[in-house]
Amino acid sequence: MDPDLALVLGIVIGALSIPSILSALSDKRAPRASALTVLIAGGLILYAAQNKPQGYTINEVPDIFVNVVARYMP
Repeated sequence: MDPDLALVLGIVIGALSIPSILSALSDKRAPRASALTVLIAGGLILYAAQNKPQGYTINEVPDIFVNVVARYMP
């Protein structure tokens, strides 16, 4: 898997899990499914960071998002 794609997927999955975490906590339930999605997102981000030799900077992330969307969307 492309490290840039893994980074973007990890960030998107992590961002989408935040409402689920908040919903579970407000209903006084354990956020089990949300914790799993956070672990998946963290694993994807870790995979991307380890497989890109020069690493990522915060300033590169918007460009990476645009490049990934342009590459994989028709």
